[in-house]
Amino acid sequence: MPGASETKGASARSTRADAVRNRQVLLDAAAEVFVASGVDAPIREIAARAGVGTGTVYRHFPTRADLVVAVYRHQVEACAEAGPALLADSASPFAALRAWTGLFVDFLVTKHGLAHAMRADSGGFEALHAYFLDRLVPVCAQLLDAAAEAGETEPGTQAYELMRGIGNLCAGYDDDPRYDPRRLVGLLLQGLRRPG
Repeated sequence: MPGASETKGASARSTRADAVRNRQVLLDAAAEVFVASGVDAPIREIAARAGVGTGTVYRHFPTRADLVVAVYRHQVEACAEAGPALLADSASPFAALRAWTGLFVDFLVTKHGLAHAMRADSGGFEALHAYFLDRLVPVCAQLLDAAAEAGETEPGTQAYELMRGIGNLCAGYDDDPRYDPRRLVGLLLQGLRRPG
């Protein structure tokens, strides 16, 4: 029969697991709202998407900048973890690369406005950018190498260059709703394909 300390420990672990899940739900909801409405979207919209009260959002993220940074980090991690999973589960390395770049575009669209939200903390923004490169460049390189080794793409494309090019294609998204960066990124990827 479990003692009181074992029961208390199990309850604390359950509470921590619930808090982690709630945080993940909030981050996913905030990312969706940021894509649809920008980083200045009302907190009540994020809370409604997550199915919680606004107080819950503020309890986890006291300021908007805290929330934006957390969403940024959450999406970097999701994008980094998706690369190997897509490579293992996709029909081909190029299919994995295409799926991953779709996630990367979603991430880039979400992060527009980050600099504005963090304007008072340029050091924090630089640290986040370094974190972004450290986590995602190796994942993109792994996907590019696998596609080249499979003979699906020409070798020699550098991950940083591809990611920077995709970032440049995403830059005009906020200014013109008629502009679809995903279509142009698709064309860019087709340009990497080896003929035949």
